[in-house]
Amino acid sequence: MDTGQTTFSNAEVETRAFIVKVYHWMTLGLALTGLIGWYLAANPALIIGLMHQPILFYGLIIIQLAAVFALAGWVHRMSSSTAGIVFLGYAALNGLTLSSIFLIYTASSIANAFFVTAATFGVMSFYGYVTKTDLTAVGNFLFMALIGLVIATFVNMFLHSPAMAWITTYAGILIFTGLTAYDTQKIKGMVAAQDEGTDEETKDAISGALMLYLDFINLFLDILRVMGQRRED
Repeated sequence: MDTGQTTFSNAEVETRAFIVKVYHWMTLGLALTGLIGWYLAANPALIIGLMHQPILFYGLIIIQLAAVFALAGWVHRMSSSTAGIVFLGYAALNGLTLSSIFLIYTASSIANAFFVTAATFGVMSFYGYVTKTDLTAVGNFLFMALIGLVIATFVNMFLHSPAMAWITTYAGILIFTGLTAYDTQKIKGMVAAQDEGTDEETKDAISGALMLYLDFINLFLDILRVMGQRRED
């Protein structure tokens, strides 16, 4: 008899539970980044001091990159607690280095860019979760485009071309918008019933959270470059 209620298979329930866990970790990382950035924004002298210490600033960036590569390449060799500490440590360091945006853009334009990013990210992640279309080919293309974007951005550090800067910014918005959908679908496929409630599931969730965290942060920075209103003082 039809009771009018929607029933879900065990696989669907496990998938939803795993995705929720991924989003919990991602949200925790974003919140930590935002809180540290907000704290430093209320104490601009700390940001200026950090910017005036290039060895410390670039040292933090190198540590961040090392944390990303460690999680991406060796997360399953770590314990789940170590993986969680590395992820949250990376998010905290990101808050330190990204705090400089508060010296460049007004708080209101940063908030506007954040809400636009959140809406775009939410729509594309939802699409990636529900679509039946295999996004693998799209994801491979976007990954190659991302490599090209990184190279172009590096080259423009020496060329200082405003036109190339805008091209890479808009390209970044398109790339990370697409990667949000692709990565969500990829994470959805990481669910393994035998890992439910284990350390392996937690490490998979942290790995997935890192992917979505990076998509969100990079999308936010590109949207901020387009929408951001620079401070006059």
